[in-house]
Amino acid sequence: MERSTRRAVNGRLDARELAGVFLGGCVGALARAGLTEALPVRSGAWPWTTFAVNVAGALLIGYAATRLRADTAAHRRARSFAASGVCGALTTFSTVMLELQRLLEGGHGGLAAAYLAASVAAGLLAVVLGRAAALATGAPPPAEE
Repeated sequence: MERSTRRAVNGRLDARELAGVFLGGCVGALARAGLTEALPVRSGAWPWTTFAVNVAGALLIGYAATRLRADTAAHRRARSFAASGVCGALTTFSTVMLELQRLLEGGHGGLAAAYLAASVAAGLLAVVLGRAAALATGAPPPAEE
């Protein structure tokens, strides 16, 4: 059976996977909203809240994608919750772009460049560390291709 057809039953998506995305999205969105409210970004300053949630989300997705790699129903549902749901709602590329545009408009080109570079570097490092943590806690190593 092809991978794409295993997710569907009679042409429909797995309702439990969709519920996982929905519930995870609620968790991620509430966490994001709470942090944004508690730690607002000041004009012309480093957007620490967005930076922190994006790096945390990269760490979580690196862990979840590695730890929940098996193609079982339980792992697909857990990946839907953690990766698509929580990380999808918690992290945000569009907010990074908006914050970069605001920094540039405010004459903070150097800060914008540093924020962009640090976001990419820290996000990539976080994914690598999340993957390493999953492997260190018993996730099977990836199959050789």
